[in-house]
Formats: sequence, C-alpha cells, structure tokens
Amino acid sequence: MGQEILELIGSSLWMIVGIALIFALYLAISGVCYFVWGLYSRGREKAKGYTSLKTVTFGDESAVVANRIASIAAVIAIFLIWGVATGSKLTPNLLPGPVEGTVSFEYTATNAAGETGTGRIDMLVHQFGEKPEVPPVAAEDGDFAMNQSLIVAQRRKALIKTQADEGFAFTEIDGQAVSPGETVNFDGGNVFVTTRGSLSVEPDVGLTMEALYLPPPEAVWSRFIDLNKNGYQGVGLWENVFWSLIRVVIGFALGCLFGIPLGFAMGLNGWLRGWFDPIVEFMRPVPPLALIPLIIIWFGIGEQGKISLLFLAALWIMTIAARAGVSGVSISKVHAAYSLGATKRQILSKVILPNSLPEIFTGARVAMGVCWGTVVAAELVAAEKGAGKMIIAASKFQLTDIVIIGIIIIGVIGYGIDMIMRGAENKLVPWKGRG
Repeated sequence: MGQEILELIGSSLWMIVGIALIFALYLAISGVCYFVWGLYSRGREKAKGYTSLKTVTFGDESAVVANRIASIAAVIAIFLIWGVATGSKLTPNLLPGPVEGTVSFEYTATNAAGETGTGRIDMLVHQFGEKPEVPPVAAEDGDFAMNQSLIVAQRRKALIKTQADEGFAFTEIDGQAVSPGETVNFDGGNVFVTTRGSLSVEPDVGLTMEALYLPPPEAVWSRFIDLNKNGYQGVGLWENVFWSLIRVVIGFALGCLFGIPLGFAMGLNGWLRGWFDPIVEFMRPVPPLALIPLIIIWFGIGEQGKISLLFLAALWIMTIAARAGVSGVSISKVHAAYSLGATKRQILSKVILPNSLPEIFTGARVAMGVCWGTVVAAELVAAEKGAGKMIIAASKFQLTDIVIIGIIIIGVIGYGIDMIMRGAENKLVPWKGRG
C-alpha cells in the first residue's frame, strides 16, 4: 500500500508540473497580448457609464468588465497551441513532427562460424491509415546478412526478424556497437536489439501529439462537415444536440421550479430550515454520476430516468442559491420596509425577492453548467439520441475527432445559454453590485 501511495504522489507531481507548464505558456501568451494591447489602447480606453463616476474601482466587482479583445485573443491562442501541438498544417511547424518517408540503417552481425556480414534495412514510414506498397529490397552483397525493406505507420514499431541460426548476433547498428537488450539511435529513429535475435525499430515520433489522442483542427473540421451532412450512426448531428438540449432545459426548469421555493422556505422559516437542511446538505455533495444505478432501478432506462438525473443535479444548487439569497438580504432594508407599513407579502415580493435575485441567477448559471456536464452521464442510460450518446459511442471506437466535436458543441451551447442568462440578469437585476 505504501508503494501505491508513493506512485500516486509521484504521478500527481508530474501532473502538477505538466499543468503548470501549460498554464505558464498560456499566461506568457496572455502577457504578450496584454502588452501589445496596452501599447495600442494607451490613452484611448476610458471608463464609461456608471463606472466612470467611481473614484475607487479596485475590489469593486461591478467595475470589472470583461475585455472582449482579450477573449478573442484567448480563443485564438488556444487554437494556435492546439495546432502547433498536433502538427497542424494551419499553424507554423514549431515542433518537430514524426518521421515520414524512407529511413534506412545498416547493421553488422556475426554468425556461428565467426564470419561478419553487413545488411541494410529500408523502412517506408507512412501516415496512419495509409497502405503504401513495400519498397524494393536493395541488392544483396552476397554474405549471410540479408537486406530487407518494410513499411511501418508513424508512431508505431516494427519487429524485424533476421537470421534465426544459432550463434547469429548483432554487433553494430550504423557503426555503433550494440548487444542484446540495448537500444541505439540512428538517423530517423532507434533500434532495440532483443535477446532472441531480432530488431525492434521505432521511427522518431517527434514532439507533436498523435491524432488518436488529439487530432489537428482541420481534421476535426472535416469530421464536423461530414457529421453535419451524414450524421453518426443514423442520427443527425443537430438532432443529437436537440435531444440533449431539451433534456437539460426540462431538468433545469424542474430544478428551479422546486428548488427556488424550497430555498425561500428554508431561508424564511426556522422549522422548515431544520426539517430540510439534513436532506439538502446530504445530497449536495453527492455527484449525479453516483445516482445513475439508483435512477435506473427507480425509473428504468427511459426519458424519465434521464430527466430525473438532471433534475436532481439542478435541485440542490438552486435550493442553496435561493436560501443564500434570502439569508443575504440586509436587515436594514427589511426594517425600513416594515417602518413604512409593508405587509409580509410585500416584504417578500418587494424586498426579499429582488435582493435574492443576484444569488439565484448565480446559482442558475452554476446549475445549468452542472446539467450540461451531467447530460453525458444521463445519456449513458441507454439513450438512442443525444450529444452525450454520440460522444460515448465514438469513444468506444477511438474516434477522438467526434468526441472533440461533441465537447465543443456542448461547451458552445452552454456558453451561449450562460450569456443569455447574464443578459437576463443585467435586465432584471440592474441593481446588482450597486446597492
């Protein structure tokens, strides 16, 4: 167990290093863009509207407005990093890619009689999925060491079987001394000499990522065009998206319908708060994924089960948001309303509800994000249509480009919904951050 913990800590440290390097690169690009933008906008950018009237803005959330130029630059930077990391033809080749074309090396071997011979290996390295013809074998020198030619896909290894006679052994690869169990490099890759008298050859893989793990942007775009035209597994792309969207909207709406009144009740009544608090606090940290087996047992594999899972994902978030909104209302505003003769109903509708809306909108945005994250899990339950179902089905066949398309579509739609909710919040709660 101790060894397993050490391995876990070691792998975690390597993850931290990798994440830190990626984040540092992204921040460095951000810093360069910020410097260029600062040179361009110096003396041009001035505060406008309500913010221009403030003398102190540091620490004031309402005075911080997203710079749209920065957002555009961030998206461009992400695509540039993506393209460079995958060796895309749309971006500069800053990283060496895998070898492509013919690579060769010579080997020297001895046989049981102590004779020395030299052979040549020619390999045609091709892109994965292609099936080129094997190049012709170079002319033999007349000794026991044979020349060979073969084809191998990029980022793959080739096992070369040579003389199997007893006493046969490799002694040199391109003039470099070698013995069984050792690896030597040649111009275009490396060779490992096995203990059984064969060669395991691996062409250089470069520093770019393999398309199996992360395809280049143009490959994803080509697949998107194909999906838009032909669909996947008999279902259109936008039909899948529609079914995911309608499930999320219904589950989220039900979560708001029940969660907001429950949160208000818990915020206004001590008995109800004590009654429901154990349930809410118990269910809040339970991830929706953990509920899938129970949902299947209770509701089966139909639409009711999927909607129920999304409903539970949104319910507790909206309950806590509404409760926090009620608890955060300034008591001085309540006292002022009472002093003016307001009834409890007027207190609720004119004071508590308006002052709770900022928290409720924040909770709604979080809940919508959680629902979008849960829809993939919800569509695990024997769904025939849906973006999540498309992603899961594609992952089984290692179709990474379709998986990325599904993720991008879910992210774009989720971002669009969040922007709509932000706009609604600005219209319905213009006093947020100004009270």
